[in-house]
Amino acid sequence: MKRFKKLLLGTSVLLAGVLLAACGNNGKSTSKKSISLMQTSDLTSLDNTNQATMPEFNTLTNISEGLYRLNSKNQPVAAMATKIVKPTANGTKYVFHIRKDAKWSNGDPVTAADFEYSWKRSLNPKNNPVYTYIFSGIKNADAIIAGKKSYKTLGIKATGKRTLTITLDHPMTYFNKLMAMPVFMPQDKTFVQKVGVKNYGTSSKNTVSNGAFKITGWTGTNDTYTLKKNTHYWDKKAIKLDEIKYQTVKDANTAHNLFTSGKLDDATISGVTAKNLQKNKDLKSVPKAWTYYLQVNQRNGQPLANKKLRQAISLAINRKSLTSKVLADGSTPASSFVSPGTSTDPTTGKDFSKETSTSTAQNVTKAKQLWAEGRKEANITGTLKLSIIGDDQDVTKNVAQFVQSQIQENLPNVKVEISNLPDKGFQDKKTNGNFSLSQWYWLADFADPINYLGILTSGNTMNPGHYSDQTYDKLVADAKKAGNQSTYWRDLRAAEKRLQSQMGIIPLYYVKESHLVNPKLTGVEYHVAGFADYTRAYLK
Repeated sequence: MKRFKKLLLGTSVLLAGVLLAACGNNGKSTSKKSISLMQTSDLTSLDNTNQATMPEFNTLTNISEGLYRLNSKNQPVAAMATKIVKPTANGTKYVFHIRKDAKWSNGDPVTAADFEYSWKRSLNPKNNPVYTYIFSGIKNADAIIAGKKSYKTLGIKATGKRTLTITLDHPMTYFNKLMAMPVFMPQDKTFVQKVGVKNYGTSSKNTVSNGAFKITGWTGTNDTYTLKKNTHYWDKKAIKLDEIKYQTVKDANTAHNLFTSGKLDDATISGVTAKNLQKNKDLKSVPKAWTYYLQVNQRNGQPLANKKLRQAISLAINRKSLTSKVLADGSTPASSFVSPGTSTDPTTGKDFSKETSTSTAQNVTKAKQLWAEGRKEANITGTLKLSIIGDDQDVTKNVAQFVQSQIQENLPNVKVEISNLPDKGFQDKKTNGNFSLSQWYWLADFADPINYLGILTSGNTMNPGHYSDQTYDKLVADAKKAGNQSTYWRDLRAAEKRLQSQMGIIPLYYVKESHLVNPKLTGVEYHVAGFADYTRAYLK
């Protein structure tokens, strides 16, 4: 998720499949070849090398493919690669062969060089990359991110037109899961250089895809566009739809009204709308590896760089009231960063999230004590002014208002201002550090705790709050390099505990998506980690 995540993005970003084409009031489509997907924020780019927003990754999942894709069981299967590859050289070398019939939507062949070009663009400082940490473990990636080596030294090489060799710094138990992520998808080098690297992915005419569909009707600023079946796709016989339509729908109540009038086949709902429809026969609860939290600005000079102030804010929030009264969509209080159901710790047989959880109970008395101590340590006198920023979706605004009231009602001498902005303005404020608390979420790209914990290491581009702790950094680094399962999971457990003790972020709730779904819509792969895949969907 990513911005991931948003990538990237709790119920603050709602995704749903929506049937809009030729629908009547009876809810039955006159065409079984067309569906539509709902985004709750506008698509701004399709350049997977320097973006990590949820609308982008959701769209890329349906128009492009990497070496692997996830099947209905959330397991990697061959996509651009001819098969699942077993590593050699003690688990550090992978040699992939690209399908001979793999082509881009403009007819260009998909080559090994397209993967090398895309991956290296993702680490090229001039490309303003935002999702670099995910490359950690691939040879030289860490040194490149640290500015010690050139992006050209990344451990990926086209050793033939359709032969791709990837070298790792050390074995990675989760490597196969990475290969299904949008950030690791290829780019048509010839096409990108033709339209210009700054223009690529900014509109339909400047985008080309190698997946089941290609994007049409997108100017780069409009909130509706259509994915048309890609006639060059290698597995086009498996694709039953002719088109997928997208539109931006930010309000859950609007989505519900469209569904009840027969104009939507899959509508994501939340808040009061979800609360009132939990017993609806068309309701589908979609489990997600998804945590909604507050990023805390811990830059030098910021008041919340003080740990006790962060802890006080966390203890002042009644998460049970937030999830039951404000959200009311099945979401539950978050007691750790890694969400339940993400993965099972094989060394203990327990759900990782549950075995590392702490209490979510509100404790106003303790919060006030820590608040007073923290203000004294930070030399704060008078009224402390804090800001909460977030996107402009209704659910985000509701959560912001709840957090604002909890802080102001339960902690003395504090004033909290809310700023809910369109995505670009929101991202600009985060990047520039113009916030005290930022509403955010992490929707796991792949089902492993490292995908959560890795984004909060010092200097990570997904860590705009600038949480920095040497002990935490070392635990995460050691886990990545662990040579056995016992060490790997031990270090991950310790990292999660350390994050919580330092209150590096303030977890709020685990997202539970509530969908109203037309029973005729089938074949959608709602991945627990990652993004919904509609490429094999159809209407019965």
